[in-house]
Parts: sequence; C-alpha cells; structure tokens
Amino acid sequence: MGTVEILGFITGVLCVFLAIRENIWNWPIGIANNIFYLIVFWQAKLYADSGLQLFYMSIAIYGWWFWLRRGERRSGTSEIRTISPRMAWALSLVTIVSAVLLHLILSRYTDSTVPWGDGITTALSLTAQFMLGRKLLENWVVWMVADVIYIALYCYKHLYLTAVLYAIFFALCVSGYTRWRATLRAEVLPV
Repeated sequence: MGTVEILGFITGVLCVFLAIRENIWNWPIGIANNIFYLIVFWQAKLYADSGLQLFYMSIAIYGWWFWLRRGERRSGTSEIRTISPRMAWALSLVTIVSAVLLHLILSRYTDSTVPWGDGITTALSLTAQFMLGRKLLENWVVWMVADVIYIALYCYKHLYLTAVLYAIFFALCVSGYTRWRATLRAEVLPV
C-alpha cells in the first residue's frame, strides 16, 4: 500500500459520495481518482483496469459536460431516469461483447494473471459509468455487481486497501440507489 493507493482511496470515496448527492464536483474528483488508480493498477499488472482509467476520464468529461448542460435547462428536477428495455438490452450486449474481447486481448497480448476478472469488471464499469453520466438509476445496480467481483479480484492481487475501497463503494451504491430511487419517485408521484 503506497501513497498513490491511499490518495486513490480518498478521492474514490469522495467521488462516489458526491455522485450520490448529484454534486457535479464528483466528476473532477473522479478524474483525480482515475489518475491515481491508473498508476496503481498498472503496477499490479491489471492492464484493463489501468486502461479503464483513461476511459473513465473521457466519460467523466462527458458526464461533467452533460450535468452542466442539464443544469442550465434544469426545471427543478434532478432528471434521474430509468433505463428503457431497449437500452438495457443494448448495454447488456455491449457489456458482454466487451468483456469477451477484453479477455481475448488480455490473454493474448499481456502477462495478466486474471484476464477474465479484469475484462469482466472493466466492461461492467464502462457500462455503469456511461449510465451514471446519463443519470440512469440502474447505474448503481451495475456498479454493485462490478464491486462484488472487484473485491475478490483485488484481494487476489493483494490490493487490500483497494478491496476495502470497493466494499465501501458497494455500500455507497446501495445508498445511491436508494436515494436516487426516492428522488425519482418524489418527482413522479404527485404530492
């Protein structure tokens, strides 16, 4: 456990906490977290997770822009939405294909010791991050599935502080889902 992992831990918890509260500062703090974990994961030979941080940064820029843009036209609602069945099928297919492709790439071109774990968690995380950027309620469920796998993966790779971070992320995801669902219901149901 080094300084970079500790900084990743701190910025990670803060980022998710702010996302739950729909605070736009979750995006720049998330970018800092991505930089720290790009380094941590590269050193641990979790290449897909390391590369994932670059995608997170680009998606964070998109999410930051999307939330800012929505804020300009905000009508007093949070604009949290649920996923349509069509989008759910499309994202499921993209996630599965991405996981398989990442596994093949990691197995063939790297010295990864966990190509399936690294590929599956990366694919789930990309999907969840995209969904968070679109303020889709179900992003929290996808994150929870990814977090459970991540905890086992990071324990296996002896990244215990990061495994603890992902256990905290899991709890925060439960809180985020509960809070966002309540917000969505309050907006839909007449008072």
